[in-house]
Amino acid sequence: MTETSINIQMLKNILDRKPIRALLGLMAHKCPKDHESFLETALELISGAREKACPICTHVATPLVRWALSVSCRHLNTSLDKLKETLKEPYWRRGIASVIKGIAKFGVRKPFTPGAPILIVWNYTWACNLRCKHCYASAGPKPRPEELTTSEALRTVRMLADAGVTIIAFSGGEPLMRKDIFKALELARDYGIYTAIATNGTLITRKVARKLKELDLLYVEISIDGADPATHDAFRGIPGAFEKAIRGVKNCVEAGIWTQVAMTITKMNVSELPAMIELCEELGVQGLTCFNFVPTGRGVFITDNDLSPQEREDVLKYMVGEVLKGRKVQIVSTAPQYARVALQIEEAMRLGQELVVPVHFWNPRFSREVASITEFIGGCGAGRFYCALDPDGTVTPCVFLPVKVGNVRKLKDFEEFWNTCPVFWDLRDRNRLKPHCGECEYRFVCGGCRARAYGYFGDYLAPDPGCVNNLAAWEKLREAKGLGRKPHLQAPLSVP
Repeated sequence: MTETSINIQMLKNILDRKPIRALLGLMAHKCPKDHESFLETALELISGAREKACPICTHVATPLVRWALSVSCRHLNTSLDKLKETLKEPYWRRGIASVIKGIAKFGVRKPFTPGAPILIVWNYTWACNLRCKHCYASAGPKPRPEELTTSEALRTVRMLADAGVTIIAFSGGEPLMRKDIFKALELARDYGIYTAIATNGTLITRKVARKLKELDLLYVEISIDGADPATHDAFRGIPGAFEKAIRGVKNCVEAGIWTQVAMTITKMNVSELPAMIELCEELGVQGLTCFNFVPTGRGVFITDNDLSPQEREDVLKYMVGEVLKGRKVQIVSTAPQYARVALQIEEAMRLGQELVVPVHFWNPRFSREVASITEFIGGCGAGRFYCALDPDGTVTPCVFLPVKVGNVRKLKDFEEFWNTCPVFWDLRDRNRLKPHCGECEYRFVCGGCRARAYGYFGDYLAPDPGCVNNLAAWEKLREAKGLGRKPHLQAPLSVP
C-alpha cells in the first residue's frame, strides 16, 4: 500500500466518524442571519471573500470547516494556503461545499458521491441548425413547444443554485439557437456557478464570442469531428459546417475564453485523430475531448461504425502516449476506461515519480502516490457526479442515458431529489454492476460507460461492451444483431 493510500484511508477514518459527519451535516443548514448555509459562509470567511458574519458562522462553523480542510490538505499533501487561493473563486467554494456535504450525508464512499451534482449538462433546446448523424438529442430545425419557457428556465437555474450545483454546461441541440440562453448564463454566473457551453460553433461570431466573455463564460466546447472538412461536414449533414466551426473556435480563442474541441470517435474518423491533435495545437485551444460513441438518439443508426473493444483500447493507449509526450493541449476522453489504460501503462513503463492520471474528463499530472485517489473520484459519473436535463425539464442520469427519473417542473427541492433518486443510487454502487464490470479490479476507477451499457443492452447495470474486458459480450451482441465477428480495423495509430 502506498503512502498516499494510507493517508487517504486515515482521512476516511477521521471524516467518516459519525460525530464529525453530524457536525458537518449541521453546517449545510442555512444561517438565518447570513442567508447562506453555515458551510458556504465559513468558506467565504476562510478565503477572504467575506469579512464579517454572525457569531455562530464566525466562531463555530468557520473553525470546524477550517479544521476539516486542514486535515484533508495534510493527508492529500497540499497546503491550506493554496486551497485558500482556490476558494476565492465562487464556483470552487460551491464545489468544496458539495464535497463536504457529500461526506456529511453519505460518508467517504468509493467512488465518492458529492452532496449535490458537481455538473449538470442541460440540453437547453431541441433546435439545431445542423443535422448530425450521431445526435443523441435527435435535434431538429425548430424548438419544440414542450421546451421550458424563459421563466421556467430561470426558475430552474435558481433551483440548481439552491441545491449547490457547481457547474452548468448548456448543450442541445444548439444552445445558441435560443436567445434567452444569455439570460440563463447571466443568472447562473450571478449565483457563482461555473458556466460552460457545448456548441457546434457555427453561430459564434466575434460579437457572440465577446458577449459570452462579458458574461464570464468559463468554458466553451466546440464539436469538430475530423481534421478533413469533408469528414466533419458528412457527420454534421451541412456543407460548410467545418469552416464555420473553425471560425467559431478562432473567435472564442481570440476573446480569451477557455476553448476545447470535441470529437466523437467512430470508424469513420479514427484515422484523423493524430491530425486533430495537430489542428487543436494550431488553433491554440486548451484541449481535445474525445467522446465515446453511444448508440442513442439518431446515433442508433450508425452502430456498425462504433469502434470494437480492441480499437478503443488502441485509441486510448495512443491518447495516453500523446499526453506523455507533453502535448500543448490536454487530451481527454469520456471513455471511463481511459483512467484504467493510463494506470496500466504507468505500471508497465515504470515512469518514475510522474504519471498521467486521466479521471474521465480530466488528466492532470500527479505524483505516482496520488493515483489511489482516482478510486474515490471513480470514472463514470452518471447519476453520481453529474446528471442531465432535457429541454422540457426531464432529468436523466446522463445526456447519453435516456432514463427519465424526474422533471424540474414538478420538483421543489433538487438537492433532496439528488439524495433519494433510486436510479442514481443504482449507478453509485459499483458492486451492483454485472460481470465483468462488477468484478473488475478497476471498477472504482472506471465502472464502464453506463450509457453504452444501456444503449446496447437496455440495462444500465450491464457490462460496457466497449471494453476489452467485455469482449465476449461485444461479440455475442454483434452476432445477435447479425453483424458477425468482424476483425477490428488496424487503426493507423502508434501505441507507446
